Amino acid sequence: MLQVLHHDPHLIAIHKPAGLLVHRSNLDRHEQHFALQMLRDQIGQHVYPVHRLDKATSGVLLFALDEETARTLGAAFARQEVRKTYLAIVRGHPPEAGLIDHPLSRRPDEAPHDSDNASNAPQPAQTRFRRLAVCELPHRVDRYPASRYALLALEPVTGRRHQLRRHLKHIAHPIIGDSTFGKAAHNRLFGTLFGVRRMLLASAALRLRHPVTGTPLTVTAPLAEDFASIVRALGWAQALSTTDYH
Repeated sequence: MLQVLHHDPHLIAIHKPAGLLVHRSNLDRHEQHFALQMLRDQIGQHVYPVHRLDKATSGVLLFALDEETARTLGAAFARQEVRKTYLAIVRGHPPEAGLIDHPLSRRPDEAPHDSDNASNAPQPAQTRFRRLAVCELPHRVDRYPASRYALLALEPVTGRRHQLRRHLKHIAHPIIGDSTFGKAAHNRLFGTLFGVRRMLLASAALRLRHPVTGTPLTVTAPLAEDFASIVRALGWAQALSTTDYH
């Protein structure tokens, strides 16, 4: 059963597990379970997706419960009026804060009808980040005798496909567990040390105005236990507990 984070007559938000698709995809035709259908069956009514999360990403996923609310919310996401915060564990020690401003073009595996990638020309893309905690592990992965890692809070200003993953690769601090844009040796180290082989990226919070009442709404999701166990093992629990998503 999916964990419900918020439910009112117009909206429902769930905590999507890593490895679960939002809806059917031609790229994952073998999959048989999807958040949209599971939630529909769980609450006994139709739901309308208004944004997307990668299959490998966990955390807050919002649905509308009627077509009008879906249109309103979809427009709010398109106008970048919904603030999104993600948490990620990355390789290295990035600066304490910054803005990644790096245009992104459509990848070959993207559908040609993707609205924010109507052509293959690079599209503007910006991501803000804050460094929440750092550590150094006594394991040689690259050419150094120890390996550095950091916990980041990420706020995508734009909404390009795989934006966070591609932006962090661009600044040489890829997300741990990312099999496409990450570093395989670091991914293997985390698998060996912590027994976790998922991508360590989570949608932690959405902040928006309710599309019907107009009141401010913040929906947050706790980290999945496998992700949280790594945060605790690295001594980052205190840094995470003081993070404010409002």
